[in-house]
Amino acid sequence: MANHDDGYKLLFSHPRMVEDLLLGFVQEDWVERLDFSTLERVSGNYVSDDLRERESDMVWRVGWGEGHWLYIYLLLEFQSTVDPYMGVRVMTYKGMLFQDIIRQKLILPSGKLPPIFAAILYNGQGRWNAAKDVAELIERVPGLEEHHPHLGYCLLDVRQMTTPHLESSRNLVAALFRLERSRGVAEVQQVLVALGEWLREPEHAELQRAFAVWLARVLLPARMPGVTVPEVGNLQEVRSMLAEIDWSREWKQQGYEEGLAQGREQGLEQGVEQGRCQNLALLRQTLLRRLGMRFGPLPESVREHLDAIDSMEKLADLIAESAVAPSLAALGLA
Repeated sequence: MANHDDGYKLLFSHPRMVEDLLLGFVQEDWVERLDFSTLERVSGNYVSDDLRERESDMVWRVGWGEGHWLYIYLLLEFQSTVDPYMGVRVMTYKGMLFQDIIRQKLILPSGKLPPIFAAILYNGQGRWNAAKDVAELIERVPGLEEHHPHLGYCLLDVRQMTTPHLESSRNLVAALFRLERSRGVAEVQQVLVALGEWLREPEHAELQRAFAVWLARVLLPARMPGVTVPEVGNLQEVRSMLAEIDWSREWKQQGYEEGLAQGREQGLEQGVEQGRCQNLALLRQTLLRRLGMRFGPLPESVREHLDAIDSMEKLADLIAESAVAPSLAALGLA
């Protein structure tokens, strides 16, 4: 099974993904001035402090004016624990990249170095709590502050992003993050419908295949351990495969285990209950969306009925049955 780093490297090897990442998730004015038609991948395999190449890191450059380039350093992180000294790693990597720019004589017409924007995509279970500026890692000594380096990075924490923002955005990276946060096949299918529409043109065939490979080799095996996922070549094949198999029980159990893990991590019993309540809410939301898509506007009584269901097993069963039920009455909701 491929790991997350390899899967994200495959997806973010496509310029459209880098463009959507910046436009959708970096809320800064300079992004609007970039010429995304100039996006090009550059070498990013520099030797790090532990004498190994970080092949999961990616470097792109994009034009932002006549003769000007901006370098975009994407650091793909899927570790289970937060690196408290990430600021030092980013500073070191930027220094190596600047040295390579000088070596290749890629200095700007002004004689200065091009700016480097560092973005960290983090998908770990715990909240990111590392310093976002290397200066915060250095002991403060009166009189020496002006000698401290100041260098930050942009953190994109997938698990902390709000669902409404992701769902309202026609953005490939938002779709990727929605898949990462999905709690059932119904949610995955909904995102796949949108992706199929956005990537239906022939020029997007390779990117569509990248999504399909990531789903089959990374996301689905992680969500359903022990379930064999066949090789697929496009998103339609993924949708057909999911429609033929009842995955609800495996996916539902995985979501419950995440709630337990959250409780253990916090050391509080209410963490377990909080995780359970969140999963119940997600299941209800998924079921309401599916019912709305199948049967149109729903009466308020349906929402009230679902709010009264306190069993993830029952909600998961209703999600599976809603795919074939002829009416709300057949589901016991009318």
